[in-house]
Amino acid sequence: MKNNMNVIRSNRKSISIEIRQDATILVRAPYQMQNTEINRFIKEKENWIIKHLKKAEDRQREMRDIQKLSVQEIQKLTDLALKIIPVKVKYFAGVMNVNYGRITIRNQKTRWGSCSAKRNLNFNCLLMLAPDEVVDYVVVHELCHLIEMNHSKKFWAQVEQVMPDYKKHKQWLKDHGSEIIGRIY
Repeated sequence: MKNNMNVIRSNRKSISIEIRQDATILVRAPYQMQNTEINRFIKEKENWIIKHLKKAEDRQREMRDIQKLSVQEIQKLTDLALKIIPVKVKYFAGVMNVNYGRITIRNQKTRWGSCSAKRNLNFNCLLMLAPDEVVDYVVVHELCHLIEMNHSKKFWAQVEQVMPDYKKHKQWLKDHGSEIIGRIY
């Protein structure tokens, strides 16, 4: 198990384990934590690690079977997103009474959207493969970052105020997002 494990030390208070999509294990630990403590923690979590490694490996196998998008298909998705997403942003920005800068559509492997300090919004063209309500959720999520530039309780309360059922759309992305993103690898 340790051959695909990376330990990253940082200025943090607790230890955590993350199983990446590529089935590598990422352990984040405080600078001052002894290696023996880290190893003990890993040993305690061994069953959890094995279970989630299997899920990641299963997901990798599924991804190999997913049909990849051509450059032309990605361009069509980008063109469609350029027509649809700005309209949604304008609508929800009006509902929320927020101002935004530029809207950019990109082909990204890790993010559905982002918001910059300059109030510019970026969205993934692959959102066009998701249900319409999920696209709305991502738009609302990014617009809420114009109010709260974090994922605090206040941020999620803001999202819920605009979209009371946001959790099911967030869950849809968690359940199906990797299949969509897997089409561009």
